[in-house]
Amino acid sequence: MIHFIKKLFGKEEIDNMKKFLVVGLGNIGSEYENTRHNIGFKALDFFAEKEAMTFEANKLGSTSTYKFKGRTFIFLKPATYMNLSGKAVKYWMTKEKIALENLLVITDDINLSFGTIRLKTKGSDGGHNGLKDIQNQLGTQNYARFRFGVGADFSKGRQVDYVLGEWSEEEYGKLKERLERAAELIKSFGTAGANNTMNHFNNT
Repeated sequence: MIHFIKKLFGKEEIDNMKKFLVVGLGNIGSEYENTRHNIGFKALDFFAEKEAMTFEANKLGSTSTYKFKGRTFIFLKPATYMNLSGKAVKYWMTKEKIALENLLVITDDINLSFGTIRLKTKGSDGGHNGLKDIQNQLGTQNYARFRFGVGADFSKGRQVDYVLGEWSEEEYGKLKERLERAAELIKSFGTAGANNTMNHFNNT
């Protein structure tokens, strides 16, 4: 049966369905490294350290590859700065022939309390410039995004200062456990599928 399917659709196409692009959103530069807005970078860096992976500079970003249970995960940290994230995402999706349903974007979210994690398979950009550019570049809102809650402990007009600010001491102390959970979610997205992952991880 598998031989028939490979013959019908082509081995390359089937192999491509086992490839995933996991994009952590953030800004390059040491001044942004520990900011709330860079949680996408931090999640991928944590995963990479845990699995003894290394990132290498590549076109429009740094990339690393992880293989797990017959799946290939290509991790991407765009070097385009947040507002032009879509350019890097589109390039790597095209280069690696990644199906839209196999794209996962990790982003900060001020509408969720600190540490809350939530996977969605579609939705608006919610005013997030990185998501907005990805939507514009891909021409659709129908891609999975992993929203990591950073809270909204800021006064009116101070949103930018807040997301570009560093974690509080209390938040930083709890961050490792949340990043462990994030790493589990990434693996689940590629192996168990989006719906099962949402049921298991959302709001935990």
